[in-house]
Amino acid sequence: MAGKKERERRRARERFERQREQRLQRRRKVRQRTGIGFAVLLAAGLIAGLTVAFAGGGPGSAASGKPTATASASPSATTSAAAVTEPAHHCTYTAAGVAARKVSMPPATPDYTASYTATINTNLGKIDINLLNSKATCTVNSFVHLASAGFWDDSQCHRLSTGGGLYMLQCGDPYAKASAKLSCSATGSGTPGTGGPGYEFDNENLTGATYKAGTVAMANSGTNANGSGTNGSQFFLVYKDSTLPAQYTPFGTITSGLDILQKVAKAGTTCNYAGAGGGVPKEKVVIESVAIHKT
Repeated sequence: MAGKKERERRRARERFERQREQRLQRRRKVRQRTGIGFAVLLAAGLIAGLTVAFAGGGPGSAASGKPTATASASPSATTSAAAVTEPAHHCTYTAAGVAARKVSMPPATPDYTASYTATINTNLGKIDINLLNSKATCTVNSFVHLASAGFWDDSQCHRLSTGGGLYMLQCGDPYAKASAKLSCSATGSGTPGTGGPGYEFDNENLTGATYKAGTVAMANSGTNANGSGTNGSQFFLVYKDSTLPAQYTPFGTITSGLDILQKVAKAGTTCNYAGAGGGVPKEKVVIESVAIHKT
């Protein structure tokens, strides 16, 4: 009898853990679109101290539409990576969610002595980036891995923000297919803005982080229950000095192509995401490929 009761308790615990993980995954998906939008509003003092809960899915971020999130004027938790001495000699990537496009995990041992640059080849021209491998080693390691795997090929940048202290173009989700006509009202699994690589990793390079024109940083949806970060494949390109709290990993600097982003920003958006800030760029930006140059 005692053995039977123990088995029942064990099954109950397993059911609880499965349900908890499912809830966490749903929250991560729905938060990704609006992460940066919240931070900017808070930094501007518009909704400071207000807890905002959304019924769907999310600057950084971009998930299925609207997030389930608690807004705060500063990061709710400091990720463990913040204390890592850079350049990092080891990286941890944790399986999370379903990959928007099949890809393997990045190597756990990065080439921390290398210098990297990247060229994002778009339908509007090339955007060249100097990757900050000595300051955000694990982030650069992931970016190089995804670019080399063609993860972002034939996808489009799904979110443009042109006000409220946030001036950026967000990219990096294969769910935003190059051929698709994006909508600000779409929701559900597979919605542009909800996609990732099937893994997450911690923040880096946050001490004193600022988001000046030319900054390339990771989108995220805050932190997980255990305090770990939620970086994946989505990133944003800052075309004008932006006011953001230091909670989005800066990992690159644009060296040419900033004029492309400014042109896209000038064209504006076709629609606006409810609550998230920004919307679908009117000037379509398609990532044809991302080339990595290592020295």
